[in-house]
Amino acid sequence: MIKKEIQDSIEVKHKILNDNNLIKQIENIANECLKSLINGGKIILAGNGGSFADAQHISAEFTSRYILDRDSLPSICLGTNNSAISAIANDYGYDKVFSRELSSIGNQDDIFIAITTSGNSKNIIEAIKVANQKKIKTFVLTGEAPVAVSDLCECVNVPSRVTGRIQESHILIGHIVCGIVERDFFKDFK
Repeated sequence: MIKKEIQDSIEVKHKILNDNNLIKQIENIANECLKSLINGGKIILAGNGGSFADAQHISAEFTSRYILDRDSLPSICLGTNNSAISAIANDYGYDKVFSRELSSIGNQDDIFIAITTSGNSKNIIEAIKVANQKKIKTFVLTGEAPVAVSDLCECVNVPSRVTGRIQESHILIGHIVCGIVERDFFKDFK
């Protein structure tokens, strides 16, 4: 079982490696993050469950560091304020927990990266709608199954329907984006 899990993970990464469109999408996310940061924006992430943990992880790579010991980059993960989440869920419903928070802190110079293995999470869909209203460039990291958000923003579809393989790939993509942003934003860093 252990070897099969590792092999399955490698096969998904191999599909990503050989998908030039997917590689260009990853590069585009990094370039849009760079543009946002240069223009004074921030990188905003959101997700549910394991994807929430992945969103926090990627956000931490920006605000702390990925590889370089450098200045912090502005990034936040929606949903980390438990008081706000419980108040919003109580007053407006759980579908609004991210959209309500995004409406208060997001601006058009920001980038919103939503992470959802299914691509159909109602609270993510509501947040994307708010991002679109606020003219925030949005990307969704998801799996290969058809997703409800595909007509709302650019979807980066990991070629798998297995949650574990999708999540592993989302972290890989997040690390690649962080690495490109860090390299290019701090290109004169010694």
